[in-house]
Amino acid sequence: MTTQQTPAPARRPIRELPDELISQIAAGEVVERPASVVRELVDNAMDADARSITLRLMGGGTRLISVEDDGGGIAPDELATALKRHATSKIGNLDELESVMTMGFRGEALAAINSVSELTLLSRMDGQPTAFALDGRTGEIRPAARAVGTTVEVKELFFSTPARRKFLKSDSTELAHCIEAVRRHALARPDVGFAIWHEGKLVEQWRVHPGAAGLEQRLADVLGEEFVAQSIPVEYHAGPLKVIGRAGLPDAARSRPDHQFAYVNGRFVRDKVVMHGARSAYEDVLHGHKQPAYALFMQIDPTLVDVNVHPTKIEVRFRDSRAVHQAVRHALENALAAPRSQNLNDEAASSASDFDLKASVAKALPESASWQQGGMAFERPATSNFSAPAYKPADFLRPRVDGEQAMAELKALWQPSQPSQPSPHAAEAASVWEAAPAAEANSRAGAASQTETGSAAAAQGDSLAGASSYRATETPAAPLPEGDWPLGRAVAQLHGVYILAENKQGLVVVDMHAAHERIVYERLKKQLNAADGEGPRIASQPLLIPATFAATPTEVATAEACAEALAQLGLEISPLSAKTLAVRAVPTSLAQGDAVELARSVLAELSQHDASTVVQRAQNEILATMACHGAVRANRRLTLDEMNALLRQMEETERSDQCNHGRPTWRQMTMRDLDALFLRGR
Repeated sequence: MTTQQTPAPARRPIRELPDELISQIAAGEVVERPASVVRELVDNAMDADARSITLRLMGGGTRLISVEDDGGGIAPDELATALKRHATSKIGNLDELESVMTMGFRGEALAAINSVSELTLLSRMDGQPTAFALDGRTGEIRPAARAVGTTVEVKELFFSTPARRKFLKSDSTELAHCIEAVRRHALARPDVGFAIWHEGKLVEQWRVHPGAAGLEQRLADVLGEEFVAQSIPVEYHAGPLKVIGRAGLPDAARSRPDHQFAYVNGRFVRDKVVMHGARSAYEDVLHGHKQPAYALFMQIDPTLVDVNVHPTKIEVRFRDSRAVHQAVRHALENALAAPRSQNLNDEAASSASDFDLKASVAKALPESASWQQGGMAFERPATSNFSAPAYKPADFLRPRVDGEQAMAELKALWQPSQPSQPSPHAAEAASVWEAAPAAEANSRAGAASQTETGSAAAAQGDSLAGASSYRATETPAAPLPEGDWPLGRAVAQLHGVYILAENKQGLVVVDMHAAHERIVYERLKKQLNAADGEGPRIASQPLLIPATFAATPTEVATAEACAEALAQLGLEISPLSAKTLAVRAVPTSLAQGDAVELARSVLAELSQHDASTVVQRAQNEILATMACHGAVRANRRLTLDEMNALLRQMEETERSDQCNHGRPTWRQMTMRDLDALFLRGR
């Protein structure tokens, strides 16, 4: 039985493609959907120095896309040239390409759009008696009526390529993508007004906001007032790089990364370096897999960034990506470092004119009413013991051979100090509240003193022993010191877990374990950074039999180039051959784990990110674990001095609003909130 062979196709000669086919191929890269057309046309409008841009859509942009601007316009004799491939007025040589600051520069967008749609270009320059319109299909130019500026109409997108049109989504979905494309432009340019119409109805409008406050107002208009209220300003300078914007608070983190906007010289980008730097700054303040919200605007020398690396110009390449990564990370870390409790006094002052507690109470009571509520007196120890002993980085980075000794060192992170070494914070807290008990003692005049009750085990913190047993007297509580202590003064401990404090705004509830965990964590980080010598290294344990594995060329190169970083992480990885690596030592705390899997993951991260970032992250993970074990545990009863000292440390500690795992450490309940719970004034 013979098999028939398919004849080989005839050889086709190499030849140049026709211009229309070239433009349609280019359109496949530039024009993915109606939103791609909107982005390119708005780019051109902004490059023309427009101050007002109007977008009109029909059918989600598939039937009509019209972009009108009041920019400089196009000369009549340049209209036909504008639709040719690679025709532009924005660059003329390589030097201008390497330092381009305009949104567009390739000169291929209009030609690509014209090849897959029915395009009309209408423009008028200042000083011209009339406007002129160009038909993209026929090339005919005719006079028209229009004010100074340019209008680009795109009808029946993908009419010449029906297969492309089948991949489009519903009109509502395409409209949402078009609106998102304009939102990205609007955020970066508060000095430009934007309006979006769909099927003759106004969908979105963002007015011009000039001046220094324009950016914040535009952020509020586009992203909502809630974003501005739940974010903090960012401003950072590092050589030729400047980072400004707003960073969302950890409490406002989202389940999706849909509120992450990064701009480089006014251009919206999706860059891995920037996104990783931002994520690194939020690492130990976000809970679970939450995504931060931010709007960052970076200004950098245009010669240090290459924007000509992606067809849609949404990706860029930095000459020094490490510097950009560090700048973004430090900008956000500095903004997130300040405890938000410092703003409570300012908020209380601003709301004082709107809400007067005494006035509301007096109004609610009859004129003949006269009463005084009894206060609560607490018996304090002579000396406070809220203090953690100095804990040196070398103590937890050295090799450990005794498990019980290691656990003892962890427990030592939270141990009462000796009376001869009182905590400075506790001493400060004691002095602050010293006047209150003295005043109460002078005014009692024969009142019986109250003592703290409870079992000895509860006093030592071994058990709750029935919750707090502080007793109230008939003496009014001491007033809150004016202008001090944003988190207020402690008044009680709830079930050995929460601290209840009173401040000017109302009630503060503090998770004492989470709060102290952050305090210990930040203290250990400072001690680690202040260590002398070549820098602390994570304790490592040599393997009796080295673990070998087949490695890729990238892994071998990374192991050789990052030997010092690996040593700081407690890893020793050396090449056995051109395709084999051997793991000879691992961190002591991970000695029982999979050495090969650990080595592969660390090498993969080192190959993608800066070595110092990887080392710092690994060290912080160890410190976070130790701080969690070393922080004060639930069901431990604290004295008032200890509670107040914890509040004072929270006010001074960076990032004290979240614990190491991203959980909140305190919550504020204002008098308005409490009145609403009890329907007061209704």
